[in-house]
Amino acid sequence: MLEVTARSAADLLEIHSNSAALFYTKIRKIIAYHLEQEALEIFDGEIELDENYFGGTRKGKRGRGAAGKVIVFGLLKRNSKVYTVIVPDTKSVTLMTVISKKITPDSIVYTDHWHSYNALDVAGFSHYRINHSSHFADGRNHINGIENFWNQAKRTLRKYNGIPKDSFYLFIKECEFRFNYGSPRRQLKTLRFWTKI
Repeated sequence: MLEVTARSAADLLEIHSNSAALFYTKIRKIIAYHLEQEALEIFDGEIELDENYFGGTRKGKRGRGAAGKVIVFGLLKRNSKVYTVIVPDTKSVTLMTVISKKITPDSIVYTDHWHSYNALDVAGFSHYRINHSSHFADGRNHINGIENFWNQAKRTLRKYNGIPKDSFYLFIKECEFRFNYGSPRRQLKTLRFWTKI
């Protein structure tokens, strides 16, 4: 799964494309299972928060409010791991439910100016906002790390030319795995370990 689609792998290995797709799905399910076990780990320190939109129709409104999009909320512990969760909306109550379970209250959190993050100011967090309409960083005040993850994820997922919504969870978890486990060598070593258990 070194960023090669199942169809391309099937062509290279001269096997039926359905066999390759089934293998890829099984690997993604293993990845998702182990990442959900790791999700029990609570983040502390400096955390970047952001939400992003995937898929949907290209015409019309883009970004927040675009029709047919899958909304993914991301939390990045600086110099460490990213955690993603598919959410139904970006309302304050939705995001704060994830935040309260995943981040210690004494953490420093960085966000953009989306109004749903206002709740962080009264929830005990040290909260810093970056105004992307004027600049992308002000010293340590930025969300460039989580933005980098979104860029990597979109670049990886673009080659699939559309992912069914019911499968998207497995694909975003694959992106999370690739980001958190660095080099292809480390990823392969981890997958070999996980598939032996």
